[in-house]
Amino acid sequence: MVLHGSAWLITADSQPLELKPGDVVLAPFGATHGLSHAPSSLRDLPPAVMSEDLLDPDSFDVELLCGAYWLEHGHVHPYLQSLPEVLRVSPDYDRDPRLRTLADLLGADVSDAGPGTDATRPALLEVMLTHVLRQWLEQNGPTGWPQVTDPAIDAVVREIHAGPDRPWSVQTLSETAGMSRTAFVERFRSQLGQPPMAYVTSWRLTYGAQLLKETEVPLAAIARRVGYSTEFAFGTSFRRRYGISPGRFRLAQSGASPAGGL
Repeated sequence: MVLHGSAWLITADSQPLELKPGDVVLAPFGATHGLSHAPSSLRDLPPAVMSEDLLDPDSFDVELLCGAYWLEHGHVHPYLQSLPEVLRVSPDYDRDPRLRTLADLLGADVSDAGPGTDATRPALLEVMLTHVLRQWLEQNGPTGWPQVTDPAIDAVVREIHAGPDRPWSVQTLSETAGMSRTAFVERFRSQLGQPPMAYVTSWRLTYGAQLLKETEVPLAAIARRVGYSTEFAFGTSFRRRYGISPGRFRLAQSGASPAGGL
């Protein structure tokens, strides 16, 4: 995020982007990029020098606030998968003054670290990320973000989320949507980018991971709650997706890093 001044964002595959005060840049997939005072190419940029020493921002032409946001497991929601390699958002701070307040809080929290910053920084960063993605969606519309615009498919998705333990099949899902199986599968895939049962499995495992992290419910009970008949079946599916057993995943979460960092 550009706190003051201006800069140019340099990437390998796109034209340089001019950044102005208040602009926010996201690189969802960690694309190689650089920052420069003028349009340039990546190969011409010198390596960045990182330091934790706080310097006087008044002595520089531009001040940037940089942070990282990472997932705690390997699955990426299809909405996030649809994002471009690098995106720039110019938030409308006049329309939504809360964004300016949030940006000011982030800047102040970094400049004047105090007790509790390990908790406040990730929280502020997460809220900022949500607002930035929301505004990007508003600016780019459904062509850039696969919204569920079909009411029938939206109703099915809500049912899946509300009842992951139900014995879902393509037949029961298509009946919920009030469509034939063929029409339902085609419309679901066009809206979500994946087959219906793949989405069901994805949500079951996402919800299962959430329960493992946030509760002490036994594994067998979690398996039943997310639609698996046995703990073994849940564990096999979970390991295939996350590369780790449910038990080890739960143990790792007890010492997991926060979602965001600056």
